Amino acid sequence: MKLILKIFFILFCVFVQAQKKHYFLIDSETKVKKKVKDSASAVKFLDSLAQTNYFFTQLKEVRKKGDSTEIFYDKGKNFNQTYVNLSDSISNKTKIQKEFFTKNLDSTKRSINKKYIDEGFAFSRIKSKYKGQKNGYPIVELDINKNDKRTIDNFVVKGYTSVPKRFIKNLEKEFKGKTYDDKNLIAINKSFQSHQFVALERPPQTLFTKDSTNIYLFMEKKKTNSFDGVIGFGNDKTDKFTLNGTLNVNFRNIFNSFELINLYWQRNPDKGQTFDLQTDIPYLFKSNVGLNMKVNIFRQDSTFANVKALPAFYYHLNSRNKLGLRGTFESSSIIDTLYVQGKDYNKKGIGIWFEMVEPTDIDLFLYKTKINAGYDYLTTTYTKDNIKSPQNQFYFFGEHNYHINGNHFLNIKAEGAMMDSKIDFSANELYRFGGWNSMRGFNENSLAADFYYYGSLEYRYLIGSQAFFDVFGQYGQLNNKSLNVKPKLYSVGLGFNFFIPIGLMSFQLSNGNEFGNPFKFNDIKIHWGILSRF
Repeated sequence: MKLILKIFFILFCVFVQAQKKHYFLIDSETKVKKKVKDSASAVKFLDSLAQTNYFFTQLKEVRKKGDSTEIFYDKGKNFNQTYVNLSDSISNKTKIQKEFFTKNLDSTKRSINKKYIDEGFAFSRIKSKYKGQKNGYPIVELDINKNDKRTIDNFVVKGYTSVPKRFIKNLEKEFKGKTYDDKNLIAINKSFQSHQFVALERPPQTLFTKDSTNIYLFMEKKKTNSFDGVIGFGNDKTDKFTLNGTLNVNFRNIFNSFELINLYWQRNPDKGQTFDLQTDIPYLFKSNVGLNMKVNIFRQDSTFANVKALPAFYYHLNSRNKLGLRGTFESSSIIDTLYVQGKDYNKKGIGIWFEMVEPTDIDLFLYKTKINAGYDYLTTTYTKDNIKSPQNQFYFFGEHNYHINGNHFLNIKAEGAMMDSKIDFSANELYRFGGWNSMRGFNENSLAADFYYYGSLEYRYLIGSQAFFDVFGQYGQLNNKSLNVKPKLYSVGLGFNFFIPIGLMSFQLSNGNEFGNPFKFNDIKIHWGILSRF
């Protein structure tokens, strides 16, 4: 019985298939044959021709051959040059005159339709209607079928979904409810292009439902942990050749909260050592408030040691800007009793700071623009003399990579800081700068000042996306009241940066000096470094 039923079912399917009709559309001029599923589809196709530029489309012949139907048609001439009559709604919206002649009807329709799409009418369609002829050209009336306006209603995260909830909420706050158009889609995509921790596997995708528009984000986690090592070669104050270096290790987003743990160590040729430990949590308790804790230790051989703690809270103004409030707790101890220029002291106070980082889409650069500025009000207590003094500190750093044209870029950098007090500063509390990341051509932290500034211009030529060559010049000045000196400084040099399998390698030659002093080749500094992400 089961076998009989199976045979009956197979015969039934064959019979139904045999009765199925086939429809073919054939262009009588080009003989191009197009298959459609039914007669309604054939009518829709011919109507679409008449609605575009083939206003005189004609049905020529219908032939039936068994279960096949062949429909012959003639498109006629393609009238792309026409007289146009706009409907009142289009004329009022676009501010275009109601009647005009166009040499490209297709371009005119696309231009009009784009204006509606840019306002969120994603499914708008321009309708054409033949209204007669004038001077041998058709007169075409254009009207709009707008459908419903679309706005961005929701984000759906796929792939790497363990991103902080606050990050998605900020994205929704910025884009949810905005018009669904190319401008906002490009802005969404751009916000991920150079994000520190996540990237998009593909451009944002859209799912339209009857009453909502959902943007799908296919995310992937970036390799953001980094190791940055620099080895330097140069002469110390006694012209003795020395080896120095820097190690900078960053652990980022290990716990999927966009957090940062930074370990930094540096040794300069004059036996000074710096150690930094920093932790940053950007979305504290799922809010836009972040926490940054930094501890800095500086020891100058066996002369003195400084310890500084900088706890800070900050608020995300948006994805690129932060505004923060911080405390400062610093103490310094003189180790060598013969070091009379220094004093034991304690500092504490409060300050504000601002940071802006604009990402770059060039992997060879750390960022396109960065600005960091701050002000601190401190109270300094010199413990031996039991003297208290208020102190103001100001700091500014700015850097921008300007694209000249082609592979040519100009890196512009400026930095400055000032401390102000009614009494003289001790030598061990002065700012220390110079070296790889500031005034190149000088030893690391070899310049001490209560006020300094410098500016830098660096020409960069990119060799593809894997390397760049640079030539730079710097000018700066410092003020050291305790020594009563205000030298003007310069630095020049060149370098080469390129990717190798383990990361970005940098090689640099530089020479810095005070204006008025003779140029010495034996003062050339050599730095070799590598930045590796894992």
